[in-house]
Amino acid sequence: MMELRILLVMSPTESAIKRIVGTTGPPLGLAYLASMVREEHDVRIIDGIAEELTFEDVMKIIKRYDPDMVGITATTSAMYDAYAVAKIAKNLNENVFVVMGGPHVTFTPELTMRECPCIDAVVRGEGEITFKELVEALDKGRPLKGILGLSYREENGKIRNEAPRPLIKNVDEIPIPSYDLLPMDKYVADGTPFGTVMTSRGCPFNCVFCSSSLQFGKRWRGHSVERVIEELSILRYEYGRREIEFLDDTFTLNKVRAVEIAEAIEREGLDIHWTASSRVNTFNEKVAKAMKAGGCHTVYFGVESGTQRILDFIGKGITPQQAIDAVKTAKKAGLRALGSFIIGFPDETREEVDTTIAFAKKVGVDFAQFTIATPYPGTRLWTYAVQRNLLLTRNWRRYTTVDPVMKLEHFTPEGIAKMLRRAYLSFYLRPKVLLKDLIERHGFIFKRAIRGVLNIYYGGKRKGELSKLPVKTASFD
Repeated sequence: MMELRILLVMSPTESAIKRIVGTTGPPLGLAYLASMVREEHDVRIIDGIAEELTFEDVMKIIKRYDPDMVGITATTSAMYDAYAVAKIAKNLNENVFVVMGGPHVTFTPELTMRECPCIDAVVRGEGEITFKELVEALDKGRPLKGILGLSYREENGKIRNEAPRPLIKNVDEIPIPSYDLLPMDKYVADGTPFGTVMTSRGCPFNCVFCSSSLQFGKRWRGHSVERVIEELSILRYEYGRREIEFLDDTFTLNKVRAVEIAEAIEREGLDIHWTASSRVNTFNEKVAKAMKAGGCHTVYFGVESGTQRILDFIGKGITPQQAIDAVKTAKKAGLRALGSFIIGFPDETREEVDTTIAFAKKVGVDFAQFTIATPYPGTRLWTYAVQRNLLLTRNWRRYTTVDPVMKLEHFTPEGIAKMLRRAYLSFYLRPKVLLKDLIERHGFIFKRAIRGVLNIYYGGKRKGELSKLPVKTASFD
């Protein structure tokens, strides 16, 4: 057994998140993987986006470090940049083992390896144990056959998909991510250093546009309150992070646990400010009050649409009235509310899009994120679009949530893009919103909103991916 040199890479790419809000979040997935193997091996992480690296920079790092393995992650729209990193690694050393992971490659392992011959394997789904077993096999010269959750090239060139790996039942067994290997000084938003944590995995719901329940399973699994506090304490005291974003799909899915975490944060005197996501039907007054007392300032609601027909198509399992009630509950507790809205579903009418834009203003959220329905591989929307021949392109760079990539019954691509711009301007350029923003935040939201719309119009057409406010990040797990 020898010590392997393992380089984990978030590939450089044009990031609209970084252009709009000036930062991007840590690639927590890479930090989890590092923690699984760093006791036996030498592991480094490079965040090409946060560190603003060029491919030439990456080439120099790989050449200098001379890794035995390169692990790469990227969002769907950045896949070609990930392929470029793989090619750089192989050009420098044809014997280096290149592996990719994340939601996109989980659902397209064979296509990924066909598109990029430099990739030797793909880790599918929840990746920690699969990755650890892969490293052990490479270290000991064992065959890869039998490693659950792995797709790889056999000696004859054929791609083999091993059986899926069962989900990790007790997520407390997963080590705390290796924050020390990340460029933590780069994660700063508007002058404020921030950290991110993921306190639970899995989603029992089945929204048409979301791959999370397929990537992390439909069974929700949460860290213990003690583990959450331990991780928050590391961010607070070792890295001085007082602004935290909880990356859970639905932090409030287990309302009792959400309250316990909030109360523990207050009891421990962590003195942090934080944001978290909720469904509108997993939120109540007790949860809202506890979150506020524990330091939460903003809750993110997936409202999605103002019409029941579209909500039913999504499979959201909520009503517009529930959204109104949840936002009202949050505001009553002193929390700010951010709502997510999606337009451009295949048979959505002009009237229904107009209703959603109007509902975004009516529902009472402080901030709104609008995106265009995007059929990511693995989602039900992808299957729906493929079966009906609705895909306009399979150029992954356009899968940004602001670029139209589906044929729509009632809109041209230019028409739905115009509605997206209209949604942002209509929401943020209201007099009462502008006045409140100028008084309370010195025009902060106005400046972001305008920058966001300009990005959609000019940059987003080619390369954008619209961020939430605060920033949400993808991870490699």
